[in-house]
Amino acid sequence: MRIFGHYVRRRVLMLALVELALAYLCLYLVLTLPPFQPEALHVLNPELLAATVVVLASLMLAGLYEADYLATRGTGGFLFRMIPALVVVGALLLLYVTLVPTSVFTAPAVGGGVLALVVGLVAERSLWRTFLEADAFKRRILVLGTGSRACAIETIHPDKRPEELPYRILGYVATAGEKDCPDELPCPLQLEQGTRLLDMVREYRAHEVVVAVRDRRGNLPIQQLLDCKLHGVAVTELSTFFEREQQKVQLDSMNASWLVFGEGFRQHWMRQAVKRTFDVVASSSLLLVTLPVMLVTALAIKLESRGPVFYWQTRVGLANESFDVCKFRSMREDAEVDGVARWAVRNDDRVTRVGRIIRKLRIDELPQVINVFQGSMSFVGPRPERPVFVQQLSEEIPYFPARHTIRPGITGWAQVRYPYGASVEDARQKLQYDLYYVKNHTLFLDMLILLETVKVVLFGRGAR
Repeated sequence: MRIFGHYVRRRVLMLALVELALAYLCLYLVLTLPPFQPEALHVLNPELLAATVVVLASLMLAGLYEADYLATRGTGGFLFRMIPALVVVGALLLLYVTLVPTSVFTAPAVGGGVLALVVGLVAERSLWRTFLEADAFKRRILVLGTGSRACAIETIHPDKRPEELPYRILGYVATAGEKDCPDELPCPLQLEQGTRLLDMVREYRAHEVVVAVRDRRGNLPIQQLLDCKLHGVAVTELSTFFEREQQKVQLDSMNASWLVFGEGFRQHWMRQAVKRTFDVVASSSLLLVTLPVMLVTALAIKLESRGPVFYWQTRVGLANESFDVCKFRSMREDAEVDGVARWAVRNDDRVTRVGRIIRKLRIDELPQVINVFQGSMSFVGPRPERPVFVQQLSEEIPYFPARHTIRPGITGWAQVRYPYGASVEDARQKLQYDLYYVKNHTLFLDMLILLETVKVVLFGRGAR
């Protein structure tokens, strides 16, 4: 389902709401039952509500609501992430109890609450995995089309078994004009002359029809699709299906008309004003919180190698305008002494020892708050590229210039969803996430990206 333009899986949202209620219930019971707090406790106690939100935020930062994690991990993997997250919650509550002695929480209550949360969450997740694997709760889909576009659905989640997917493909329906049905395509069906698509939908009890017909001239049963929609069956274009399931815009299945007539790409003045306000507030907060880290980093860079602490490099931003981005220097001063721009590679010998650490933790990006204050960058947006790479990628990758319709960012959807890019193919993959952000960016998505960024920094994913 879409929340403020961003696709969120229903089962993930349901799981988060269930565990929010479970966390509240566990803490409430601990605080109201002897020997912790036998006195009456108001159900809307602010401290209790705040502690519940902290529990949910900790579980999110531990990655326990990632779609891939939910589908593939067992109890062992869940405990490996959940227990440290709840230990952090317990430590924060104990710190709060120390600072606020009049709190409804006490040290024994915090320990009891953490124990109750462990037991409750383990039991709830065991039931949830059974729920996930139940076929009755999956979205049942008929695909209209048997060509190469339809075949792409089979590769959308190559690392997952069919029972791990949130949907079930019932079959691929060939229209009267389609003859190219590959042998490897499972469940081929034929929409014969005089056969109604709605009857086929009812026979297979489908919830949705995904339209994947490549050649649509005289080969698309518009009236039959309209009948399905009027009878409560969802009709989805293939590009929208990929966008929903992968949370990116897939270039291979996309056409310009879908971009023009589809939803998204809202660039009105109110959104720009909200985003600019968010940029200033978020950057100011980041600067205050990380100032000690930045001072230590600057000292370490200066002590390790000769050269400046900061590194200014020309990048391409909004409307293809060039600007100088500020970063901590993580390479030797002579890294590009010949003047030739190069992609960063794994184990790059140009990177200093301090540089490897600050790149891994993304500390080298922190000085870009200067660019945010200047207005050349946003806090969240596509990563700005160097002019020579922009020229190359614009020639080789379709729609690449579209990422320059908004300001580039310190962090972004592509940065938290895809590893560090070091080739044209990596740039192509990241562009699909950038286009998703350009198409659907809202304050809600910006906040989600900030949470994902914290996880990237904590677990060191994707850095080089």
